[in-house]
Amino acid sequence: MRVLGVNAIFHDPAAALVVDGRVVAAAEEERFSRRKHGKRPVPFSAWELPELSAAWCLASAGLEPGDLDAVAYSFDPALCADEADQADEADQAGGPEDDPWDWLRREYAQRAPQFLATALPGLDPGMVRFVPHHVAHAASAGLAMPHQHEDSAVLVLDGRGESASHLAGAYRDDGTLETLATQRLPHSLGLLYEDLTRHLGFQHSSDEYKVMALASYGEPKHLGVLRELVRATGDGGFAVERIDWGALAKARPSDADLTEEHADLAASVQVRLEEVLLDLARWVHGAAGGPRTLAMAGGVALNCVANARIAAEGPFERVWVQPAAGDAGTALGAALHVARERGERAAPMPGAALGRGWSDDELEAELRRAALPYTRPPSIAAEAARVLAGNGIVAWYQGRSEYGPRALGHRSLLAHPGDRDTTARMNDVKGREQFRPIAPMVRAERAAEVFEGVFPSPYMLFVHRVKPEWRDRVPAVVHVDGTARVQTVDREHEPLVAEMLAEFDRLTGLPVVVNTSLNTAGRPMVDTPREAMELFGSAPVDLLAMGPFAVHRAEAFR
Repeated sequence: MRVLGVNAIFHDPAAALVVDGRVVAAAEEERFSRRKHGKRPVPFSAWELPELSAAWCLASAGLEPGDLDAVAYSFDPALCADEADQADEADQAGGPEDDPWDWLRREYAQRAPQFLATALPGLDPGMVRFVPHHVAHAASAGLAMPHQHEDSAVLVLDGRGESASHLAGAYRDDGTLETLATQRLPHSLGLLYEDLTRHLGFQHSSDEYKVMALASYGEPKHLGVLRELVRATGDGGFAVERIDWGALAKARPSDADLTEEHADLAASVQVRLEEVLLDLARWVHGAAGGPRTLAMAGGVALNCVANARIAAEGPFERVWVQPAAGDAGTALGAALHVARERGERAAPMPGAALGRGWSDDELEAELRRAALPYTRPPSIAAEAARVLAGNGIVAWYQGRSEYGPRALGHRSLLAHPGDRDTTARMNDVKGREQFRPIAPMVRAERAAEVFEGVFPSPYMLFVHRVKPEWRDRVPAVVHVDGTARVQTVDREHEPLVAEMLAEFDRLTGLPVVVNTSLNTAGRPMVDTPREAMELFGSAPVDLLAMGPFAVHRAEAFR
């Protein structure tokens, strides 16, 4: 059974291929088109398909479009509310009216089979199956997680789907989804955070993680009013009333300085989001019959501060968050859902390294083409560790690229965590705001020595408190609130990264290395060897570790 999953309707277009219940390829369109998030999050882009990533997924498996048994599209236009329903619901809620361009998305989605057949010549448009957006999100977590063959709860929260913004349910041990509650629009925790992002001068459906970082600098001074306006309803849903943002903090133009009142507003919304999510987690735990595991997906599930609080204070033994939890992940979920409907049992997701990769011979050919002087050291991991131990910056380009927004040791910028100036230096290299933290990767067997929180944490989707005795030893990865967004690395799944960390530990006594994405501000993560070399040439990076090859700045730019 060969199913291609496609996400296209809102933002972060992506494609994923599932063969006989196994995920064999998944990638976001931005890695191919080099447009951040693939396209603008506006209604008029709803027709744009992930043509390049879909074609690559098929080619990587040696398939033609005509070989597919189904194409799963992560949006069902039949579920869209009509305009009269939208206006009536908005009026009853006292909230904002729904998007007036829904009709356009519905029209584009209805024509998706024909658009896909044009983009993938040889595809029978009758093979296209519409999968409800939140069902696709749920499947991306509940069917892909490692804890299978047992009941699990699932929470999906994002900006919006066809006519809802939330799904609470349970995956039973046979892989079937039982929907326990949904929340209809206009109430939306994801749109609440998007509205805040826009009010603070950032790009909505893109920069919400900046608001999460900013929240750590403020105090939740507006929590009282937000508790009145944003609340769980006790039946698995929630209410989000109209918020007069300007009465809480002045709107910030994108080029203006951030102020204390902006940080306080961000902190207030962040804390209230966490509180409501905890209420929803407790409700679904009871409604689902008390399962041990909670699976989460949807853009809100990328809020690692909230995830950590659910794990610490919620009723579940385990919380598993899909690494491509945003809309890109619905391509994977849609494919898994359709495969499950056709009788295939889904295999656990093998990890996030599901994108493009190049052989050693191909990498060497690219280096020769670029006329860059390079060596092949006995161990590229040891060479990188040596440069890092000397306080150098390493562009680490290894294996297949990651699916999702986090660099997890395949397309990473690495640095020394013990230098207090590293945070400012890395933000300068990337052209980012200085209030933004940088994250650590840590040897899995030593993680609990340095951090407190959820272990293992291979996808960097939870924050961890840095133990007091380590804060002065790894100051570069300690955020202003004493936390860090940790990636744990074990030798079985990431042997090369684990080797590099072990060698750095031997040289410095620190089991931690700074890890941030291999890109500069406003650009997608590096994907191809040429893009890696372009970044190396344009940024003050000391070593490009590309496959087994080493390119040192001192040698390349004499």
